Amino acid sequence: MTITVAELLEMPHLRLRLLSGRDGLQREVSWTHTSDLPEPWQWLTGGELLMTNGMSFPKTAGEQEELLRRLMGAGASALAIGEKMYCPPLTARFTEVSESLSLPVLLVDYPMPFIAISRAVAAANLLEQSDRLIRTERIYYALQRAVTEKRKPSQLATALSQQLGCALHVCHRESAEPWFPDSPGLDERLRQALSQAHLGSRQVSAGAFVTYLGDGREMRLADIPTQPGAVLVLVSDGQSVLDAILMQHAATVIALEMSQALVDLEHRRRQGAEFLARLIDGSAEPRGGRSQLLEAGIDPASAVLYAVSSDDSARLREVHVALWRNGVPHLVVHRSGVLYLLAHDKERVLRIVHSHVGPSASVGVSSPVKTMDRIPEAAREARWASQSAEHNKTPTFRYGEATPFLGVSGIDDAMALVDRVLGRLLEHESKHRGELLPTLESFFDHQRSWQKTANALHVHRQTVLYRIRKVEDITGLNLDRTRDIAELWLALQARSMLPGAAEPEGTGRNAHRARGSDDRAGDDR
Repeated sequence: MTITVAELLEMPHLRLRLLSGRDGLQREVSWTHTSDLPEPWQWLTGGELLMTNGMSFPKTAGEQEELLRRLMGAGASALAIGEKMYCPPLTARFTEVSESLSLPVLLVDYPMPFIAISRAVAAANLLEQSDRLIRTERIYYALQRAVTEKRKPSQLATALSQQLGCALHVCHRESAEPWFPDSPGLDERLRQALSQAHLGSRQVSAGAFVTYLGDGREMRLADIPTQPGAVLVLVSDGQSVLDAILMQHAATVIALEMSQALVDLEHRRRQGAEFLARLIDGSAEPRGGRSQLLEAGIDPASAVLYAVSSDDSARLREVHVALWRNGVPHLVVHRSGVLYLLAHDKERVLRIVHSHVGPSASVGVSSPVKTMDRIPEAAREARWASQSAEHNKTPTFRYGEATPFLGVSGIDDAMALVDRVLGRLLEHESKHRGELLPTLESFFDHQRSWQKTANALHVHRQTVLYRIRKVEDITGLNLDRTRDIAELWLALQARSMLPGAAEPEGTGRNAHRARGSDDRAGDDR
């Protein structure tokens, strides 16, 4: 049994006296810590008796109150101050706050050495150390059983909870949701407290900072080694101090479990990516492919293809983890910076993707897949819709909706516009050096300025003039007329959105009409 503050006071050879905080005498002291640093609470993990000679002790009543509240928040059991040393006078407010917090403040008689107090605590807690070793062994045995018996992560969390004497949750830092898909959800009070912690990428000491939930429970947080996106949440009844060392062991065990889960998930992702690539390329056998989809929990009749693009490639590559955590059946494949996702058509999928990737995500949604042989077409539709989302600066765009600035609703309409306006120019470009189309695009990008276009292309102004006149001759349009300018610009915009080089290999129709190289070096090929 861990020694209490009251039991320390009862040891006459330590010559300790109680100044304030009598209601907290039953607080347990797991360890001692000596510090004369300005912010000593930064170095506590919970359950310590903090001893100080007062060299950097605050002088004002407000600062002394903040010190007590900080120590209480860090889980300190008591504060011991050496007499006749360097501590400034303690204010009346200091003792009042100590009483209200039930945080004992002890006075150490001069010249009692702090090491004597530390030894007394260590000797009294020998049995506690023995119990810790036993519980540590049980923690790692729980991991062994989880691996050999292929238990669910939630069963491991339950076993760890029993050894720590508190509820244990593994949560995603940003969403405050359970990290493992089979884990029970958090109650509303706990979820709000975790969301309000605003963890982000901030590191948290193992259980050092306590959040009081208002119902008698206390929430403590611990980082999980090698898993920066997750946090260990420990919820106790507030009656006993949690063992910081056991917390670290539990976090290590959870990290090992998470690493194994991610290895398995990555293996399944790669298998799924190869399968989805074949489906998009049209090389998968339809009957067998349908059976595989159904086994993966995806019914083609209600599925759609999503195309997701973002500047944040790291987050884009982790979308499948977010979907897995939320129990969403899916297949993903990465091609040339675009994530293609096959899943059921649900708003929940969009919420997860946007929440995980962030505001830079542009998501295109195809028409319903319905049949296996329509998947290649659905991939083209999804890419079109994704590029429409980018052009329209909207998070999500569904194929079939009319683009506000083009007025076309799909690939066929766009191709018809491109064929009608740019068809002869594209045919000319394919036979010659291909300088006219880039010149036309740059001409529009620079507000039809001859000189700015020449500077951008590093050619003479007369060269730009010659090329634009050549474009007019081939297309039959006049760039001095507003209507013809609008027609050419709209056709260029439609062409830039046509799936081709930017879509999965083998899915492009008239791929020569799209800019860029082909996709044979796709990310998951």
